[in-house]
Amino acid sequence: MLMTKRKPASVGEILVQEFMEPMGLTQAVLAEAMGVQRKHVNELCNNRRAVTAPTALILARVFGNSPDFWLNVQRRNDLWEAMHSPRELERIRRARPLGAAA
Repeated sequence: MLMTKRKPASVGEILVQEFMEPMGLTQAVLAEAMGVQRKHVNELCNNRRAVTAPTALILARVFGNSPDFWLNVQRRNDLWEAMHSPRELERIRRARPLGAAA
């Protein structure tokens, strides 16, 4: 598997730096626009909550972009984390491709 050594920008970084800061949004204002508690937005901003399909749909509606944008940011981070976790790498190495000689 080929993947960059540099960690991709997180959901929180993109949400804050590319959307909230340029638009002058506080977490409270974004939470209200999203129809969620401020804690939900705080956890997204601080990378303590993953973007789910429903959250991606909400963010896309609020910011006028696509849910795929948000899910792809999450997916890139999830893959990077798995590829850089010794525990996950060991699990991956133990997997045996189907059709391979036993």
